[in-house]
Amino acid sequence: MPFRLIEAEDYVRIHPSEFGKPLEDVALAQLRARYEGRVFRDLGYVVAVLNAKVSREGIILFGDGSTYHKAVFDLLAFTPLDGEVVHGIVETAREVGVMVRIGPVLGFINKIHLMEEPNILFDASTKSFIGERSRRKIGVGDMVRARITGVSYVAQKEGIDLAMRITMTMRGPGLGKLEWLKEKKAKKA
Repeated sequence: MPFRLIEAEDYVRIHPSEFGKPLEDVALAQLRARYEGRVFRDLGYVVAVLNAKVSREGIILFGDGSTYHKAVFDLLAFTPLDGEVVHGIVETAREVGVMVRIGPVLGFINKIHLMEEPNILFDASTKSFIGERSRRKIGVGDMVRARITGVSYVAQKEGIDLAMRITMTMRGPGLGKLEWLKEKKAKKA
């Protein structure tokens, strides 16, 4: 999985009501609220803020009773890369394709990229796709191996929050539903 540990820096604002509390605890709570569960273009999807080292010396701004402290902290981020092969579980299936859970995010696979077949049919009653020639079936709950073909970042609320869009394919050697790959390996042996 494309997880990275990243060292980052930021400033935290310590309100006067929090002056008696441990500085690291207050800073960690602020940094977690600011970063966890959000998408950043340079970082990817931030899963967790792991720790924080906070400067004891703070800055006071005129007219503000709070102190501002420099914090150095570690982030655990999910950063998918183009061309990377990932494993995931099919979460939803619609007529256009499937959404696959890869780590903390969802990736999309268009129905034409689900298998090496020209005609792939959608069965709405079972929420699954079936290859017309091979009769292979893929649906919700199936484990798959796919290659990431695109990662983009889209602004959601007037450029404030970003969403990560991941597109993938299961067409190609070594890709597909894990069950199919095991069958293929057993036939070779």
